[in-house]
Amino acid sequence: MASPKTEFIIEDLISKIYQKKYIDSRLPSERELASQYHVSRYTIQKALKQLIEMGLLISQQGNGIFINEKMRGNPLVYNSATLVPYKDLQSQMIYLKKAPATAKLQKIFNLKENDMVWEFRQIRIMNYKKTQIETGYMPCTLFPVMTLEIIEDSIQYFAMEEGYRISHFMTNYSSARLTKEEAELLNCKGSTPAFLIKSRGFLRDGSVFVSSKIIAVDYECTYVVPFNKDVFYRRRKNQAR
Repeated sequence: MASPKTEFIIEDLISKIYQKKYIDSRLPSERELASQYHVSRYTIQKALKQLIEMGLLISQQGNGIFINEKMRGNPLVYNSATLVPYKDLQSQMIYLKKAPATAKLQKIFNLKENDMVWEFRQIRIMNYKKTQIETGYMPCTLFPVMTLEIIEDSIQYFAMEEGYRISHFMTNYSSARLTKEEAELLNCKGSTPAFLIKSRGFLRDGSVFVSSKIIAVDYECTYVVPFNKDVFYRRRKNQAR
Protein backbone atom coordinates (compact mmCIF):
# COMPACT_ATOMS: atom_id res chain seq x y z
CA MET A 1 0.00 0.00 0.00
CA ALA A 2 1.27 3.48 -0.85
CA SER A 3 2.51 5.64 2.02
CA PRO A 4 0.45 8.70 3.05
CA LYS A 5 3.05 10.98 1.42
CA THR A 6 2.94 9.06 -1.85
CA GLU A 7 -0.89 9.01 -1.83
CA PHE A 8 -0.96 12.79 -1.26
CA ILE A 9 1.43 13.40 -4.16
CA ILE A 10 -0.60 11.12 -6.45
CA GLU A 11 -3.84 12.94 -5.59
CA ASP A 12 -2.24 16.37 -5.87
CA LEU A 13 -0.68 15.62 -9.26
CA ILE A 14 -4.01 14.28 -10.53
CA SER A 15 -5.70 17.50 -9.41
CA LYS A 16 -3.07 19.66 -11.12
CA ILE A 17 -3.32 17.60 -14.32
CA TYR A 18 -7.10 18.03 -14.48
CA GLN A 19 -6.75 21.72 -13.63
CA LYS A 20 -4.34 21.98 -16.60
CA LYS A 21 -1.52 23.38 -14.48
CA TYR A 22 1.02 21.82 -16.84
CA ILE A 23 0.13 23.57 -20.08
CA ASP A 24 2.81 22.00 -22.29
CA SER A 25 1.89 18.46 -21.12
CA ARG A 26 5.35 17.90 -19.68
CA LEU A 27 5.80 17.42 -15.96
CA PRO A 28 8.66 19.01 -14.03
CA SER A 29 11.69 16.78 -13.48
CA GLU A 30 11.85 14.33 -10.58
CA ARG A 31 14.34 16.62 -8.85
CA GLU A 32 11.99 19.62 -9.18
CA LEU A 33 8.98 17.65 -7.94
CA ALA A 34 10.98 16.30 -4.99
CA SER A 35 11.88 19.89 -4.07
CA GLN A 36 8.28 21.10 -4.45
CA TYR A 37 6.85 18.34 -2.25
CA HIS A 38 9.81 18.19 0.18
CA VAL A 39 10.30 14.46 -0.29
CA SER A 40 12.96 12.18 -1.73
CA ARG A 41 13.22 11.41 -5.45
CA TYR A 42 12.40 7.80 -4.56
CA THR A 43 8.97 8.89 -3.25
CA ILE A 44 8.40 10.92 -6.43
CA GLN A 45 9.39 7.94 -8.56
CA LYS A 46 6.83 5.74 -6.77
CA ALA A 47 4.06 8.32 -7.31
CA LEU A 48 4.93 8.81 -10.99
CA LYS A 49 5.12 5.06 -11.57
CA GLN A 50 1.61 4.69 -10.17
CA LEU A 51 0.25 7.44 -12.42
CA ILE A 52 1.94 5.84 -15.43
CA GLU A 53 0.31 2.50 -14.58
CA MET A 54 -3.06 4.28 -14.36
CA GLY A 55 -2.47 5.55 -17.89
CA LEU A 56 -2.54 9.22 -16.89
CA LEU A 57 1.16 9.78 -17.62
CA ILE A 58 3.51 8.58 -20.35
CA SER A 59 7.25 8.13 -19.86
CA GLN A 60 9.40 8.98 -22.88
CA GLN A 61 12.95 7.66 -22.63
CA GLY A 62 15.37 10.56 -22.47
CA ASN A 63 12.65 13.22 -22.82
CA GLY A 64 10.83 13.08 -19.50
CA ILE A 65 7.30 12.31 -18.36
CA PHE A 66 4.27 13.69 -20.18
CA ILE A 67 0.53 13.85 -19.55
CA ASN A 68 -1.57 11.46 -21.61
CA GLU A 69 -3.86 14.04 -23.24
CA LYS A 70 -6.34 11.31 -24.19
CA MET A 71 -6.99 10.78 -20.47
CA ARG A 72 -7.03 14.38 -19.25
CA GLY A 73 -10.56 15.20 -20.43
CA ASN A 74 -12.08 11.87 -19.40
CA PRO A 75 -13.19 10.49 -16.03
CA LEU A 76 -10.51 8.62 -14.12
CA VAL A 77 -11.30 5.77 -11.74
CA TYR A 78 -8.75 4.14 -9.52
CA ASN A 79 -9.20 1.77 -6.59
CA SER A 80 -7.35 -0.09 -3.87
CA ALA A 81 -6.00 -2.65 -6.36
CA THR A 82 -4.67 0.08 -8.67
CA LEU A 83 -2.39 1.34 -5.90
CA VAL A 84 -0.92 -2.11 -5.16
CA PRO A 85 2.26 -3.07 -7.09
CA TYR A 86 1.64 -5.89 -9.54
CA LYS A 87 4.13 -8.13 -7.74
CA ASP A 88 1.97 -7.90 -4.59
CA LEU A 89 -1.21 -9.03 -6.39
CA GLN A 90 -1.97 -12.74 -6.33
CA SER A 91 -4.88 -15.03 -7.20
CA GLN A 92 -5.97 -18.26 -5.56
CA MET A 93 -8.23 -20.26 -7.86
CA ILE A 94 -11.18 -22.04 -6.26
CA TYR A 95 -12.55 -23.62 -9.42
CA LEU A 96 -12.96 -23.39 -13.19
CA LYS A 97 -15.70 -25.40 -14.85
CA LYS A 98 -17.87 -25.56 -17.94
CA ALA A 99 -21.60 -25.18 -17.22
CA PRO A 100 -24.88 -24.70 -19.13
CA ALA A 101 -25.77 -21.04 -19.55
CA THR A 102 -28.67 -19.97 -17.36
CA ALA A 103 -31.47 -17.89 -18.86
CA LYS A 104 -29.83 -14.77 -17.41
CA LEU A 105 -26.42 -15.62 -18.90
CA GLN A 106 -28.02 -16.46 -22.25
CA LYS A 107 -29.39 -12.92 -22.29
CA ILE A 108 -26.11 -11.31 -21.20
CA PHE A 109 -23.97 -13.15 -23.75
CA ASN A 110 -26.66 -13.52 -26.45
CA LEU A 111 -26.43 -17.31 -26.29
CA LYS A 112 -28.70 -20.11 -27.38
CA GLU A 113 -30.47 -22.48 -24.98
CA ASN A 114 -27.86 -25.27 -25.15
CA ASP A 115 -24.77 -23.06 -25.16
CA MET A 116 -22.16 -23.40 -22.42
CA VAL A 117 -20.18 -20.91 -20.36
CA TRP A 118 -16.96 -21.04 -18.40
CA GLU A 119 -17.65 -20.38 -14.72
CA PHE A 120 -14.75 -19.52 -12.44
CA ARG A 121 -14.15 -18.42 -8.89
CA GLN A 122 -11.00 -17.03 -7.38
CA ILE A 123 -9.72 -15.21 -4.32
CA ARG A 124 -7.65 -12.10 -4.91
CA ILE A 125 -4.80 -11.46 -2.51
CA MET A 126 -3.29 -8.00 -2.09
CA ASN A 127 -0.23 -7.40 0.04
CA TYR A 128 -0.57 -10.97 1.34
CA LYS A 129 -4.15 -10.38 2.54
CA LYS A 130 -7.28 -11.96 1.08
CA THR A 131 -9.50 -9.05 0.06
CA GLN A 132 -11.76 -10.14 -2.83
CA ILE A 133 -13.78 -13.10 -4.07
CA GLU A 134 -14.53 -12.99 -7.79
CA THR A 135 -17.10 -15.18 -9.52
CA GLY A 136 -17.16 -14.79 -13.28
CA TYR A 137 -18.52 -16.18 -16.54
CA MET A 138 -17.22 -16.25 -20.12
CA PRO A 139 -19.03 -17.70 -23.16
CA CYS A 140 -17.56 -20.87 -24.65
CA THR A 141 -18.66 -19.60 -28.07
CA LEU A 142 -15.94 -16.93 -27.81
CA PHE A 143 -13.44 -18.97 -25.80
CA PRO A 144 -13.52 -22.70 -26.68
CA VAL A 145 -10.39 -23.25 -24.56
CA MET A 146 -9.85 -21.92 -21.04
CA THR A 147 -7.37 -22.78 -18.29
CA LEU A 148 -6.79 -21.85 -14.65
CA GLU A 149 -3.53 -20.15 -15.68
CA ILE A 150 -5.36 -17.82 -18.08
CA ILE A 151 -7.86 -16.77 -15.39
CA GLU A 152 -5.08 -16.21 -12.85
CA ASP A 153 -2.99 -14.17 -15.28
CA SER A 154 -5.31 -11.79 -17.18
CA ILE A 155 -8.60 -12.39 -18.97
CA GLN A 156 -8.26 -9.09 -20.83
CA TYR A 157 -4.80 -9.98 -22.08
CA PHE A 158 -6.00 -13.40 -23.24
CA ALA A 159 -8.98 -11.87 -25.06
CA MET A 160 -6.68 -9.48 -26.94
CA GLU A 161 -4.26 -12.30 -27.74
CA GLU A 162 -7.21 -14.18 -29.25
CA GLY A 163 -7.80 -11.24 -31.59
CA TYR A 164 -10.76 -9.62 -29.83
CA ARG A 165 -10.94 -5.82 -29.58
CA ILE A 166 -12.08 -4.67 -26.14
CA SER A 167 -14.29 -1.57 -26.10
CA HIS A 168 -15.16 -0.81 -22.47
CA PHE A 169 -16.23 -2.11 -19.08
CA MET A 170 -19.45 -1.27 -17.28
CA THR A 171 -19.18 -1.53 -13.49
CA ASN A 172 -21.72 -1.15 -10.69
CA TYR A 173 -20.82 -0.66 -7.01
CA SER A 174 -23.14 -1.33 -4.06
CA SER A 175 -22.85 -2.23 -0.38
CA ALA A 176 -23.14 -5.89 0.58
CA ARG A 177 -23.17 -8.29 3.50
CA LEU A 178 -20.78 -11.19 3.57
CA THR A 179 -22.23 -14.66 3.65
CA LYS A 180 -20.78 -17.12 6.15
CA GLU A 181 -18.87 -18.85 3.34
CA GLU A 182 -17.45 -15.55 2.02
CA ALA A 183 -16.33 -14.48 5.49
CA GLU A 184 -14.55 -17.81 5.97
CA LEU A 185 -12.83 -17.57 2.58
CA LEU A 186 -11.61 -14.04 3.37
CA ASN A 187 -10.66 -14.89 6.97
CA CYS A 188 -12.76 -12.06 8.38
CA LYS A 189 -15.88 -11.48 10.46
CA GLY A 190 -19.31 -11.63 8.85
CA SER A 191 -19.94 -8.07 10.06
CA THR A 192 -17.00 -6.70 8.05
CA PRO A 193 -18.18 -3.94 5.63
CA ALA A 194 -18.05 -5.11 2.02
CA PHE A 195 -18.61 -3.94 -1.54
CA LEU A 196 -20.42 -5.84 -4.27
CA ILE A 197 -18.83 -4.97 -7.61
CA LYS A 198 -20.63 -6.15 -10.74
CA SER A 199 -18.82 -5.76 -14.04
CA ARG A 200 -19.26 -6.60 -17.71
CA GLY A 201 -16.61 -6.34 -20.40
CA PHE A 202 -17.72 -5.36 -23.92
CA LEU A 203 -16.04 -5.94 -27.26
CA ARG A 204 -16.04 -3.42 -30.12
CA ASP A 205 -18.95 -5.27 -31.79
CA GLY A 206 -21.10 -4.76 -28.68
CA SER A 207 -20.96 -8.33 -27.40
CA VAL A 208 -20.11 -9.13 -23.77
CA PHE A 209 -17.01 -11.30 -23.31
CA VAL A 210 -16.95 -11.52 -19.51
CA SER A 211 -19.41 -10.93 -16.68
CA SER A 212 -18.34 -11.04 -13.06
CA LYS A 213 -19.22 -10.08 -9.53
CA ILE A 214 -16.71 -9.35 -6.81
CA ILE A 215 -17.20 -9.26 -3.06
CA ALA A 216 -14.50 -6.97 -1.68
CA VAL A 217 -13.36 -5.91 1.79
CA ASP A 218 -10.84 -3.19 2.66
CA TYR A 219 -11.80 -1.55 -0.62
CA GLU A 220 -11.67 2.08 -1.70
CA CYS A 221 -12.55 3.62 -5.04
CA THR A 222 -11.83 7.16 -6.22
CA TYR A 223 -13.46 8.95 -9.16
CA VAL A 224 -12.02 12.01 -10.86
CA VAL A 225 -14.69 13.51 -13.13
CA PRO A 226 -14.18 16.73 -15.12
CA PHE A 227 -16.92 19.27 -14.37
CA ASN A 228 -19.28 19.80 -17.29
CA LYS A 229 -21.08 23.13 -16.95
CA ASP A 230 -23.60 22.39 -19.72
CA VAL A 231 -24.65 19.08 -18.15
CA PHE A 232 -24.91 20.73 -14.73
CA TYR A 233 -27.27 23.49 -15.92
CA ARG A 234 -29.32 21.05 -17.98
CA ARG A 235 -29.89 18.85 -14.93
CA ARG A 236 -30.89 21.87 -12.82
CA LYS A 237 -33.32 22.97 -15.52
CA ASN A 238 -34.91 19.52 -15.72
CA GLN A 239 -35.24 19.28 -11.92
CA ALA A 240 -36.99 22.65 -11.79
CA ARG A 241 -39.80 21.48 -14.07
